[in-house]
Amino acid sequence: MRDPASWSEEEARTRQALCRIGALCYQKGHIAGADGNLSARLEDGTILITPAGAMKGFLEPGHIAHIDANGRVVDDGPSASTETGIHLVSYRERPDMRAVVHAHPPHAVALSIAGIDQMLPMIPEIIVTIGGTPTTPFATPGTDELPESIRSTVRCSDTLIMKNHGAVTLGANLMDAFKKLDMIEHTAKILWLAYSVKGGVEPLPPEAVEKLLATRRNLGIGTTNTLENRCGME
Repeated sequence: MRDPASWSEEEARTRQALCRIGALCYQKGHIAGADGNLSARLEDGTILITPAGAMKGFLEPGHIAHIDANGRVVDDGPSASTETGIHLVSYRERPDMRAVVHAHPPHAVALSIAGIDQMLPMIPEIIVTIGGTPTTPFATPGTDELPESIRSTVRCSDTLIMKNHGAVTLGANLMDAFKKLDMIEHTAKILWLAYSVKGGVEPLPPEAVEKLLATRRNLGIGTTNTLENRCGME
């Protein structure tokens, strides 16, 4: 590992942020044990990413791996996450994004196992912001199948659920990516409760969805929205 004194202000700040967001993911129950991985892209195009096998709730800035855009370690620091490919493909397909969080939010993953569509328009705040969360097909973790399985979806969505596995959220910064993770897990909890009470749910009708999307347009919100761009729906 390079001497911390040699870190730029940006690198030092980003290393601290990765530790903070990792701890938040752990505290909120979005990850357990050594699950998940987080990264942030620096101005020079290199990437800071959590290391292989680390407990993300207990990271220190010096634990973070530093890689180039092809996944090669650029200093003598630790090896990067075994799921680095998820992050690399996300940055390649979305040059506008600066952070990626991969976690295992239990309710969102459980709904994917149960085959419940998390693109259904249910919650007004979600409809206006991210739209909905697509589910990608199951792919084997630790193989090239995994990043390839999400490639087309990250082009049009800031959030996705990998079936039976976990979530991937992209953000303008780490807090933005974490916010989206928190949103999709909170929404999944609501859907879980609704299905538990009733055994089925009715999505909002198209006219209600269109009114909500119109408020988004009226407010000048231009962030990626999967109901507007119909991500994975055609």
